Amino acid sequence: MKRIITSILITSTLLTMNAQNSKDNPLLNDWIGNYGGVPAFNQYKFSDLKPALEFAMQEKLDEVNAIANNPKPATFLNTIAALEKTGNKLNRVYAVYGIYSSNMNSPEFEPVEAEMEPKLAEISDKINQNTKLFQRIQAVYYSKDKAKLTQEQQRLVKVIYDNFVYAGAKLNAVTKAKVSQVNQQLAGLYTKFSQNLLSEENNQYVELTSDADLAGLTPELKSAASAAATEHKLSSLGAVANTRSSVEPFLTYSSNRELREKVWRMFVNRGDNGNAQDNNALITQILTFRAQRAKLMGFVSHAHWKLSNTMAKDPANAMKLMLDIWKPAVAQVKVESADMQKIVTVEGGNFKIQPWDYRYYAEKVRKDKYDFDQNQVKQYLQLDKLREGMFWVAGELFDLKFVKVTDVPVYQEDVTVYQVLNKTTNKNVGLWYFDPYARKGKRSGAWMNEYRTQEKFNGEVPTIVSNNANFIKGTPGEPVLISWDDASTLFHEFGHALHGLCSNVNYPTLAGTNVARDYVEFPSQILENWLSTPEVLKNYALHYKTNQPMPQDLLDKIEKASHFNAGFNTVELISSALIDMKLHMEGTKAINPDAFESTTLAELNMPSEIVMRHRTPQFGHIFSSDGYSAGYYSYLWADVICTDAYETFTQANGPYDKEVAKRLLKFVFSSGNTTDQGDAFRSFRGRDAKVDALMRSKGFPMPK
Repeated sequence: MKRIITSILITSTLLTMNAQNSKDNPLLNDWIGNYGGVPAFNQYKFSDLKPALEFAMQEKLDEVNAIANNPKPATFLNTIAALEKTGNKLNRVYAVYGIYSSNMNSPEFEPVEAEMEPKLAEISDKINQNTKLFQRIQAVYYSKDKAKLTQEQQRLVKVIYDNFVYAGAKLNAVTKAKVSQVNQQLAGLYTKFSQNLLSEENNQYVELTSDADLAGLTPELKSAASAAATEHKLSSLGAVANTRSSVEPFLTYSSNRELREKVWRMFVNRGDNGNAQDNNALITQILTFRAQRAKLMGFVSHAHWKLSNTMAKDPANAMKLMLDIWKPAVAQVKVESADMQKIVTVEGGNFKIQPWDYRYYAEKVRKDKYDFDQNQVKQYLQLDKLREGMFWVAGELFDLKFVKVTDVPVYQEDVTVYQVLNKTTNKNVGLWYFDPYARKGKRSGAWMNEYRTQEKFNGEVPTIVSNNANFIKGTPGEPVLISWDDASTLFHEFGHALHGLCSNVNYPTLAGTNVARDYVEFPSQILENWLSTPEVLKNYALHYKTNQPMPQDLLDKIEKASHFNAGFNTVELISSALIDMKLHMEGTKAINPDAFESTTLAELNMPSEIVMRHRTPQFGHIFSSDGYSAGYYSYLWADVICTDAYETFTQANGPYDKEVAKRLLKFVFSSGNTTDQGDAFRSFRGRDAKVDALMRSKGFPMPK
């Protein structure tokens, strides 16, 4: 008895100390000020991050335990709605933690991330595996009174119940403990994988030391290379950083074949160099743990478990779609490669097109076939002007307007913030943060984050979202010019942001982008279509020197070349998706990642001129978290949906048809997960999606 009392006293003392310390930690404060409150980035210190996370995690656990231990019978209000109110402090702290991880990573942050990720996984499991809590959720799910709830409330009950079952709530205590242990192990491995990849991207480069090394590069690429050299403290003419935004333009324009190969090998071998940052052993461990967890969950493979709560439902459905499109895509690559090989021959070359040649010679073919020079188009693609074009599209489709604000603290000087308003009512919708430039400590690629989720059931809570990219920051005072592909990515990620901003639901669990993994890319991918509309190009694609709009003949060339390189783009993506799915269908087999990749691609007849968009040792989508694991196919799945959906506009009065836009807003962008995603699409389109539109958009023949 004395031991128990002592334990209680110690626990009480620790809680008092934590509560006292929390008062001095700005990360734990409510977000206050205009726009529904904002993160106080001007007050946060790195040293506050870990204690803030620990305090907020414990607070959420206490809130959840209070619901689980409520002696009153379970109801929607005291269980489901009550759960929606938990963890607000943790959500705020985690948003800042995520910014450190993705945008401001550092050697000081890495050990904190390595320590906290397993703890975050543990807290999640403690909630998902709480037997008393699940019994209450289950009681509401099977209650006769559920029929009295609104449609959205019934949907919320189903989604929460399904999420708990998916996470293992029905498992016995022993199995739950094993799953939790696996989850914590995986969290640590994901962190190590991400840190290895970031290290190689940050610290590797190819130095450019002579004029011959700069041959073929445009003035802005030379300027970007010079800036990269300065960042790496080099005295040379320039450097090519080990990120996609630096590598792909170099491979497109550099006429130095030997140097192209060197740059290409640096990029495709990230995480695969046999050094301290090599990811192969980590991947083997990740796959082993995932297979163990799937077996504990009662599934034959990780892929079967992951797809059980998606639109595809089963790996076989996803595989069929990929293989149906794979064959015509590979056939198209043969045509594209033959065109390139002709140019090699004409120029007196005596080599077969290799992966480091593909972009360079594809650009030559584009000029030859379509009189279309990507670099000519780039002169009209100013980042700032395109951002204004995105705002205009959002206004036309969804009645939104964006107003730059300067009274919101930011975490880095290049970040800008815009208030989003309804154009008609002038009502505040939320905030959009834009972090466009590459820098050390920022992971590569482009993405959207949600700092605060929209909700209405507990008072009007406006959303806060961000778009993050890795454009090369140019000379001060000069516009940043981006490629057509980068402009498409810009619109794509803005589509994710609009999905969050347009959300108009009551409960945060159902809000915005909280939809099935193979549906979440639909709103983002469909928005890419508006980049090429004449209204955007004529008004926002303005020449960086003359400020004149893109001429009609260039607009016509863009339209004529719309199918160009479709084989390359499709094979690059689907090969990654097929490897992802096949890796995760192997069950408990021990896998050597490099060998598996090589053998599988050979079996698929992968064209030798192309590599996967994301080779296995650097495939952050599937190995830095569970997020897209066995789910990279979702880009293709969503592409089927979005090309079919976009034809709804073209078959009506065009891309800005007001009635179709209203339906897109109502059934897709604003509805979140309040209805089954298949039902939501059918409500918009009037039928299920068909693959025909995708095949037409790529110029491929229909699969038999």
